[in-house]
Amino acid sequence: MSKFGKSQGVGRHEDIRFLTGKGRYVDDIAPADALHALFLRSDHAHGRITGLDLEAARDMPGVHLVLDAAGLESLGVTLGMKGTRLRIADGAVGAGPERPVLARDRVRFVGEAVVMIVADTVQAAQDAAEVIGLDIEGLPVSLALSPGGPQVHAEAPENRAFHWQIGDGAAVDAAFAAAAHRVTLEVVHNRIIVNAMEPRGCFAQWDGARLHFCVNGQGVWNQRNELARMLGLPRDAVRVTNPDVGGGFGMKAMTYPEYVCVAAAARDLGRPVRWIATRGESMLTDNAGRDLVAVADLAFDSDLRVTGYRVNLVSNLGAYNSQYGQAIQSELFSKVLTGVYDISAAHLRAVGVYTNTTPVDAYRGAGRPEAILTIERAMDEAARQLGVDPFDLRMRNFITSFPYRSATGELIDVGDFPRVLARAKAEADVAGFAARQADSAARGMLRGIGLATYIESILGDADETARLVLDRDGGATLYVGTQSNGQGHETVYARMVAEWTGLPEQMVRIVQGDSDAIPKGGGTGGSRSVTVQGTAMRATVRQMVAGFTAFLAEEWEADDVGFDGTSFGAAGSNTRLTMAEAADLARLRGRSDLLDVCQTTTLDGRSYPNGAHVAEVEVDPETGAMVMDRYIVVDDFGTLIAPDLAIGQVHGGVAQGYGQAVCEVAHYDYQGQLLTASFMDYAMPRASDLPMFGFTSEPVPSIMNPFGMKGCGEAGTVGALGAISNAVRDALAQRGVARVDMPFTPARIWHWLKEAENDAA
Repeated sequence: MSKFGKSQGVGRHEDIRFLTGKGRYVDDIAPADALHALFLRSDHAHGRITGLDLEAARDMPGVHLVLDAAGLESLGVTLGMKGTRLRIADGAVGAGPERPVLARDRVRFVGEAVVMIVADTVQAAQDAAEVIGLDIEGLPVSLALSPGGPQVHAEAPENRAFHWQIGDGAAVDAAFAAAAHRVTLEVVHNRIIVNAMEPRGCFAQWDGARLHFCVNGQGVWNQRNELARMLGLPRDAVRVTNPDVGGGFGMKAMTYPEYVCVAAAARDLGRPVRWIATRGESMLTDNAGRDLVAVADLAFDSDLRVTGYRVNLVSNLGAYNSQYGQAIQSELFSKVLTGVYDISAAHLRAVGVYTNTTPVDAYRGAGRPEAILTIERAMDEAARQLGVDPFDLRMRNFITSFPYRSATGELIDVGDFPRVLARAKAEADVAGFAARQADSAARGMLRGIGLATYIESILGDADETARLVLDRDGGATLYVGTQSNGQGHETVYARMVAEWTGLPEQMVRIVQGDSDAIPKGGGTGGSRSVTVQGTAMRATVRQMVAGFTAFLAEEWEADDVGFDGTSFGAAGSNTRLTMAEAADLARLRGRSDLLDVCQTTTLDGRSYPNGAHVAEVEVDPETGAMVMDRYIVVDDFGTLIAPDLAIGQVHGGVAQGYGQAVCEVAHYDYQGQLLTASFMDYAMPRASDLPMFGFTSEPVPSIMNPFGMKGCGEAGTVGALGAISNAVRDALAQRGVARVDMPFTPARIWHWLKEAENDAA
């Protein structure tokens, strides 16, 4: 067997079961005798509950439990969910209205759960829902992405959840006053729905003393802590597990109302209870993404160096603060506010606004795509207005000296942005673009090229835990605190452990998503998993090796026992023991402590993956149809532990970015009804929409973790939005179109072209 080593190709172990129908998803493994939960939801975006009659439903055949908010409270459930509150500059905190797990008195978005029904079958629960007497008096709806309008929460006057700012306002004002050039651009970030392949779901079991809650989430400890708090249980009385998960994207990281209700029902009934969302429920109730407007101002000196950057951001929080959500969007936005540019003065002002839609949570990058799209659109607009080549303008403004403290306080450890961009320019054959554009024009088409450079701020929870147990069959079981949602963690982790221990890779078993397995874990999100989890794994293996080294030194009466990654040995001796053989000897000697090692590590700081994306699009001006013809990515992910998986992450991320840029958008009518609540109405990208991606690595290893890694999970999306947007802007500028906003649907493009044509006439 060949050893793994860094930067070798990785074939995914987990694909065998996924592609042969042997995955273990929530709906596959729920107890056969589990009852089914169903939720009666509001059909009003805003209203007062004036009547709620549950008695007829309780008498329906097969029904075991019907609960409203008062009923849940009678079971000892705390109704108020956790919601992030932003700390404002003067020390105050933003608004924190209660979000009850079941609506009481008022409903505030279409799809908000009002009643839970638990029955033998889904059909029986649906029949019971039909006879519930729910009366809602409609109230005025707030949909504007601005303060004011119909009041959503008494705790948030003017519907303003927070008004927050960061940066040196005086320095920014001075930079703009002295600027030789100024450029202003408004950037609209369209609202998108996650649409994970597997809808949200869970089941719960109560054994009389402990709760087992199984959920398709992105980590278990936060879920455990929230369920314990809301059910009034000690944390050690709650076990949370994550089985296989069909996509997360940040949306599945938090606790949702249905989870608390299902757990409470299982405890009350003493029976397992299960719930799986329908696709329509998911579209209405999953935390969505984006939905904000940014106005960016750039100040330049006479050498076209950026001297100041200011962003005014208005962010839609939906109906409530979500658990992680856009109440922290502004803080995350600020971490990469200035991108890869050496800007001495930067300032962000952000307002959070409540509207009568589902809660909005930052997913697919949590503030990073919005920040990069905003500055990359602004830089591209500056290049256009100032008559500068967009590659040259960026080169003039790159950070070139490290470590670098950004204007928003981020300490960037390493990077080589000019090298990355130069490689992207070469790989994209920018020199040949004029000929390709001329060929398109000869066919009546409009061809545009778009560039986006990006940087991310990766870490999340700096702590992570790993536990390694040597098994009697010569293999090992690794317990981790992260949770794969399709990224390939099982493969990477097994190969890392095999590389460090000499154990057969196929005999390294990965256990993830179990709050009983290890004391703590940070879950998956923010591209943290392999970097932070790998560091804990490395420390665990080193501790285990150190323990065996000392044990064998005593056993062999030798002072120079060492481990070469394959076996233990001492100088001058032919005796060698593999890790598995050393484990057998330890068992024989009663040293079980050597066989089970757990370590928690804390990284000192963030890493900063970065890169450049170049997109080429071709637009048919007769129909508005746009084709993405070429796409090149050059990334600096630091040390690549598993290049094939990193490339897969980039491909998926670019596809997600394409979806938001070109076709995805959540539309509501004037009454707050979601008009795009099915795949008949909500467009998703298809494989046929995308070209073959070109991917190249230009690594500059990070110094903030022992591997030199930088993370890659969100990089594709972060760069794609700006590159595609700038390419469309470049194509349409040939016909006088001055502004474009995502999504770039054929109808919108055709309309912009006709408007420009009429203006010219």
